[in-house]
Amino acid sequence: MTEITKTLCPYCGVGCGLEVSPPAQQGQATHRDAEGTPIWKVKGDRTHPSSQGMVCVKGATITEALDKQRLLYPMMRNSLDAPFERVTWDQALDRIVQEIQQTRAYYGSEALCLYGSGQFMTEDYYVMHKLMRGFLGSNNIDSNSRLCMSSAVTAYAQSLGSDGPPCCYDDLELTDCAFLVGTNAAECHPIIFNRLRKYHRQHRHVKMIVVDPRRTPTAEAADLHLAIRPGTDIDLLNGIAYLLSEWQKVDYAFIDDCVANFPAYAEVIKHYPPDVVARRCNISIEDLETAARYWASSKRVLSLWTMGVNQSSEGTAKARSLINLHLLTGQIGKLGAGPFSLTGQPNAMGGREVGGLAGLLPGYRWVKNPHDRAFVEQFWQLPPGQISPQPGRTAWEMIRGLESGDVRFLWIAATNPAVSLPDLPRTKAALQASPFTVCQDAYYPTETANYAHVLLPAAQWGEKTGTMTNSERVVTLLPAFRNPPGQAKADWEIFAEVGRRLDFSAAFQFRDAAQVFAEFVQMTRDRVCDMSGISHELLKKGAVQWPYSIDRPDASTAKRLYTDHRFPTTDGRARFGAYHSRGVAEPPDDDYPFVLTTGRLYGHWHTQTRTGRIHKLRQMHPRPVLEIHPHDAARLGLRTDDWIEVRSRRGKAKFPITVTSAIVPGTVFVPMHWGALWATEAEANSLTHPISCPESSQPELKACAVQLIPVGAEPMSSVPAAEFVMAEIQI
Repeated sequence: MTEITKTLCPYCGVGCGLEVSPPAQQGQATHRDAEGTPIWKVKGDRTHPSSQGMVCVKGATITEALDKQRLLYPMMRNSLDAPFERVTWDQALDRIVQEIQQTRAYYGSEALCLYGSGQFMTEDYYVMHKLMRGFLGSNNIDSNSRLCMSSAVTAYAQSLGSDGPPCCYDDLELTDCAFLVGTNAAECHPIIFNRLRKYHRQHRHVKMIVVDPRRTPTAEAADLHLAIRPGTDIDLLNGIAYLLSEWQKVDYAFIDDCVANFPAYAEVIKHYPPDVVARRCNISIEDLETAARYWASSKRVLSLWTMGVNQSSEGTAKARSLINLHLLTGQIGKLGAGPFSLTGQPNAMGGREVGGLAGLLPGYRWVKNPHDRAFVEQFWQLPPGQISPQPGRTAWEMIRGLESGDVRFLWIAATNPAVSLPDLPRTKAALQASPFTVCQDAYYPTETANYAHVLLPAAQWGEKTGTMTNSERVVTLLPAFRNPPGQAKADWEIFAEVGRRLDFSAAFQFRDAAQVFAEFVQMTRDRVCDMSGISHELLKKGAVQWPYSIDRPDASTAKRLYTDHRFPTTDGRARFGAYHSRGVAEPPDDDYPFVLTTGRLYGHWHTQTRTGRIHKLRQMHPRPVLEIHPHDAARLGLRTDDWIEVRSRRGKAKFPITVTSAIVPGTVFVPMHWGALWATEAEANSLTHPISCPESSQPELKACAVQLIPVGAEPMSSVPAAEFVMAEIQI
């Protein structure tokens, strides 16, 4: 291909439009990366409605990793202590089919598990679900969105009746007050933040509140930064509600007409007066009252949140407590207002639409709902009762299943749980014990590949055609602009081929991704996420926001949900959630006196499977560091660049330190991007625990108790460990 291709950035859920052109065009010099390799040129697509031509450094450098350390051919081995050998696709797929058949015969479908990814395209997700849930009869499908968005999904469903953010990006430039909690948007969602920051600067009446234990670049831009103690989010949110109620800033007419369960909520917030909240959160009463005053005086409050809320043992309760404030003041379904969860992956929204978590079914349906199961069974032409009424195993329950021997077949695709799951010593031991693991990825090596019996080369972004949905429900077509290298195949093609080889041929005769998408969107008709009027052909003309129904093809797309203040519940009302604060699951004590929190950096993403292979991004963040407050550093006799050993009840890691007043005393921070391939003993999740939210099953990756032990200077190799491993497995 020689022409410019319009596509979408495959990193966070902002959904930045990109224009990609070949390495060299007539009259132009060849574009090369730092190693001299010709690369495809990338720039922002000014016509895309979400990003308006903006792109961050990750999107701008994305093509530099297209040909770096790719998995080119299927590989296989009989045991984890044997070397991989190159095999044909027939050999690899026959082995997988044989293992699936034997596992079902001896242990039943419940012994099969598949762990996917928010980096899938919607078409990949759909075929995977049709195969596993429908024709193999296993609900044991989860994705790394479990670590990212499951608390938001559960909170939306419980509070509003359905998943689906009710806001849109236009609200960033319409709000009176932006309330950001548990999100460092300046680094993790920079394009959204840049839009908000520009608007904020131009309109002095607009207020920005940031709630975060760290003074991040996001907090630096705020009118008010609330550096609360980790785990006190619900205290803060209930404390604001207490003041709004005391000041008679409650929309009782809206509550009477549109919201249920107010008495229970009113009873809870009575226990959160300012003096109690300020003491628990470790903030001043004045700052608490300022936050409540900003909310009370604003007619359009827009709240934004991500992992700092979701990754918690009370993640659903936190998200619902935030939604409560919108319901309390009628700040929903309006221009510039509403609760807006920002997705952390490019197609986390698409995965939710398809049913990408263990308890979901396509079209925002639920495994536990008999009518939802019956619809899906009928649509897929399955016998009644084929889909189990029990939700499948979540990501961590798959690890527990490996430990108990109940999981016999594990298929991991487009994700890296050997870095991203909590309690890595336990996770790795479970993966080591797996009877049979398939790892399907675009790159090699990865940390998870060490635990695989079969490796399948997957086509990645730019090499397959499909769709993704961003945080504001905009669906974009991503056309392939180059062929996959080696023998790599699109994920949906791999799943479909396995389905055909398992004698389910009629159900998996898809010609292309467009046909897959056309089948899927029929399952969304008349649902909140109605996409029945969207097709690949329509998307070739430009991105489309749902709901977009086939029954109203000429109607303009609704930018916001719930503008009529009717909600998809049995009585049409939203629901208050009444929650008391419980705090972090593992509080500090005399033995482990510090709280460790983890997070992301601007130049890297997830576990560096792609960004770690880009020279510019490695230079931007050459090593992981631990942030510590000057007071705590002085007590330990430490200065910046000294080394510290961090120990939890599960594992240990070592980091050079940065002494900074940008973090609250008693709390330390480390980035989560570095796995064993990229640094030595620097895995954040060797320290974290698997205790999760009881409603969303999202682990509390944001807080665990640790002790700090000063150590001598430790050299760190300037060459990623992955490069050494690659030298050993040349094909």
